[in-house]
Amino acid sequence: MPQTFFFYDLETSGLNPREARIMQFAGQRTDMDLNPVGDPVNVMVRLSDDILPEPGAIMVTGITPQQTMADGMSEPEFCKLLSDVICCDDTITVGFNSVRFDDEFVRHTLWRNFYDPYEWCWSNGRSRWDMLDVVRMVRALRPEGIKWPVDAEGKAVNKLELLSQENGLVHTKAHDALSDVEALIGVTKLIKEKQPKMYDYLLKMRDKREVLKLVNLENPTPFVYTSGRYDPKYDKTVVAYPVGLSPKPGSLLVWDLRYDPSQYFNATPQALAGIIFADRKTRQRDDFQALPVKELSPNKCPAVAPLGVLDDSTQARLQIDFGIVKKHAALIDQHPEFSGVLKTAFEMREPYAPSSDVESQLYDGFGDKKDVPRMQVVRNASPEDLKDFHPDFIDKRLAELLVRYKARSYPQTLSDDERQKWEQYRAQKLQSALPKYLQTLQKMSQGSFDSFILEELQLWAESILPEPS
Repeated sequence: MPQTFFFYDLETSGLNPREARIMQFAGQRTDMDLNPVGDPVNVMVRLSDDILPEPGAIMVTGITPQQTMADGMSEPEFCKLLSDVICCDDTITVGFNSVRFDDEFVRHTLWRNFYDPYEWCWSNGRSRWDMLDVVRMVRALRPEGIKWPVDAEGKAVNKLELLSQENGLVHTKAHDALSDVEALIGVTKLIKEKQPKMYDYLLKMRDKREVLKLVNLENPTPFVYTSGRYDPKYDKTVVAYPVGLSPKPGSLLVWDLRYDPSQYFNATPQALAGIIFADRKTRQRDDFQALPVKELSPNKCPAVAPLGVLDDSTQARLQIDFGIVKKHAALIDQHPEFSGVLKTAFEMREPYAPSSDVESQLYDGFGDKKDVPRMQVVRNASPEDLKDFHPDFIDKRLAELLVRYKARSYPQTLSDDERQKWEQYRAQKLQSALPKYLQTLQKMSQGSFDSFILEELQLWAESILPEPS
């Protein structure tokens, strides 16, 4: 099949992909010249009766739980659409901040519904691309021909709706998934037209193998790196240098060569960890100096480029001094032990508290290959078949997931014991979340928020709360 793009966007019930849910999915396939292929996809996904959405998120999107129930498809139906129609072979899925947000929601949705949570974006010629860091790097290195938005204080912003507005692109309604997709395709076309060399280069660099040709420890060289973690004063762009392996599998530690590393050569890992993982209050102090090192994940479409992209005007604008860059890189080379100290410091990151809930355990293990055919049977089973289907999963997480899968989409298939287990889980989850939810609604009712949406959210909570036992 010829390679195609699939541009997509989500609207969700909250920010945490482990707990929140996809409520709207929209997308459009295009050919490699960004011409539409087929009709756009725009679907609602029903919210299940164990989810209290974040009121703030619903105010932004305007999508109520009741709307998803009236117009939406079930999660299994959505996953089948995603697997069979959207993420077909040789598809490049494209979003805006999708690697860190949308893709995570897709993974957790597939996990809950007995699909492999990873294959959709890498197997059979599939890949992914994130336009947010592309936009940032083009703004930093090749801004000509594009109007770049700023906020009321004159600071650079890269919001999709503002980019569209500044450049006269179609974007009828921000935070509507299909409208955001239209705007995303428009911005992508704009970059392809105005800066084609940069566009083609960064499209190639979505492949981690290409990233590792530039950023590696076997032949470390300075490179240009644009990331949301860097200072907006310099258009979030630095000259970085690979200094060692990160404790995070597959990732590297890279140093911002604006800063002299020698002041940290005698520091202990504990001291460096205190800077790296400082709390918010400490970071806000006037005398706080962040450690100029970060993790780079080659499989997350980082915006990286060789030093040759820095012409004289760009160097001046971003305040990059090649003499300082060369000096600081040489200092790192002269102190190879620094790599181990940094890695040890990053190993001191406070681990995430392990979750006792199976739906939050996606990253606790990759499962057993022997379970793959059993998972396929689950997702292909009719409701009648699911009634008596009790596979002996090797990965014990799947047995609990199966009860919830049946309860949410095929409740008629539950045994009495399973129904009791589900209702206990649902009651505990909702009662735990309800006080904060109601408090938020009460606080919002005193402001200028949409009263209809507030009423709908109140009614939703009342409709799904279990009857007192």
